[in-house]
Amino acid sequence: MTRYYTEDHEWIEVDGDSATVGITDYAQSQLGDIVFAEVPAPGAELKKGGDAAVVESVKAASDVYAPVSGTVTEGNDALEGDPALVNTDPEGDGWFFKLTLSDTGELASLMDAAAYKAFVEAL
Repeated sequence: MTRYYTEDHEWIEVDGDSATVGITDYAQSQLGDIVFAEVPAPGAELKKGGDAAVVESVKAASDVYAPVSGTVTEGNDALEGDPALVNTDPEGDGWFFKLTLSDTGELASLMDAAAYKAFVEAL
């Protein structure tokens, strides 16, 4: 599996034409304590860069954008009962949704781990 990152601080882990999406540790640290998360429903069609999910913290509400286009296969229902999973394990159990990619070529515009680390350090 290969993991990519966006400039909006989403991560996407790709396995063939399937992927899991969440927000990075940096993003959750900027948001603070997460109190609510809304994930997309299975079957939702997402466009690269479009709104996909919502996360609310004690500081602010933020959109989670789709890093690539595709069809949602699963939302992380665990976040409804325990949105703090985004804080405690943002790049693991705190994932937001899974999808089937509609255009794997879109992955070329995303950053790898080293590029994302350099991007965050420059902020």
